[in-house]
Amino acid sequence: MQVNDIHPLLPDPGEFIQIQERLAKQIDVSRPFRCKDLRTVAGVDLAYAGEGESETGFCHIAVFDAATMQVVERAEAVGKIEVPYIPGLLTFRELPLVVEAAGKLETVPDLFLFDGNGILHPRRMGIAAHASFFLGKPTVGVAKTYFKIAETEYKEPEQEKGSYTEITIDGETLGRAVRTSSGVKSVFVSPGNGIDLDSSTKLVLSLTGSESRLPVPVREADISTRRMRRSWEEEQRLDP
Repeated sequence: MQVNDIHPLLPDPGEFIQIQERLAKQIDVSRPFRCKDLRTVAGVDLAYAGEGESETGFCHIAVFDAATMQVVERAEAVGKIEVPYIPGLLTFRELPLVVEAAGKLETVPDLFLFDGNGILHPRRMGIAAHASFFLGKPTVGVAKTYFKIAETEYKEPEQEKGSYTEITIDGETLGRAVRTSSGVKSVFVSPGNGIDLDSSTKLVLSLTGSESRLPVPVREADISTRRMRRSWEEEQRLDP
């Protein structure tokens, strides 16, 4: 697929926040997206190995046929992580590998689901929101853990599948804690771009099976990045 050239993938660190603030003004989370219009959906995840200057990242994108829930294509990228971990600026670590993997796809997914946040972020620019500008498609963030913003806590939803509570910060609802399966931990859903919160929630619920609290495409990407990391670590042991 064609990936947009929005800004340098490794900009000057002094520009990180300026880039986020500029792009945040262009985000649109008002558009409905009907489940029946979804033909292909991609799950995106990243994993890491090593630390410091020797840290390596692994990105996997798994594209599913939304009708059959079968994988139709995969793409991967592996590379050195050039940006240190800084809270709120995680995207700049991950974006180069996401863009590289997406550029290898022949299928153009209708929607990308990220293991991470969308606008549930201090500057409304989690990985799902930021990456949307490069991908040119609607994106949704599905995070396994809560990223606390402005000391705002969240309320756990009821235990039944489909229950949710809203996460509102400074008068703006940025996401939801969603129970995707009865009796399991919540996930944190937020739109990235090109889709509204209601549609994001419905799609996440419709794409989640009984085997995991994560939507199937995200779960597959998560499993695959861990497999990539294990293979790389084994190669390092055999050829130090």
